Amino acid sequence: MEVHRKGNIHIQDDVVISQNVHITSAGNLVIGKSSLILANVFITNIDHDYEELDKHIVNQEYIISETIIGENCYIGMGSAIMAGTKLGKQCVVGANSVVRGEFPDYCVIVGAPAKIVKKYNFETQEWEKV
Repeated sequence: MEVHRKGNIHIQDDVVISQNVHITSAGNLVIGKSSLILANVFITNIDHDYEELDKHIVNQEYIISETIIGENCYIGMGSAIMAGTKLGKQCVVGANSVVRGEFPDYCVIVGAPAKIVKKYNFETQEWEKV
């Protein structure tokens, strides 16, 4: 884990984090309770600005966007949770997905870029393809 500047990482109760997980924060980053993060996952709330020509990217400003992983989420092996991502409660992220954006509760997200492929239907009590 890396915390830069005024960053913070809040890991709530009962979170399981596997090996080789890299988390970086320069702002607010939250991992909700009872979530599972598998191996080789990257989670951040930082993007690097790149607009200044002939200036090394590490010397350019950070673009910081709050990242929140909801309660009881499953983050598949090798996934990247990018800056500004907000996962709702009990989201499932497929292996090797690249996730950016806001996703509602009870959905399955896969791909690069990641998109919703299933949602839980409370009427039928089944996970249904979107």
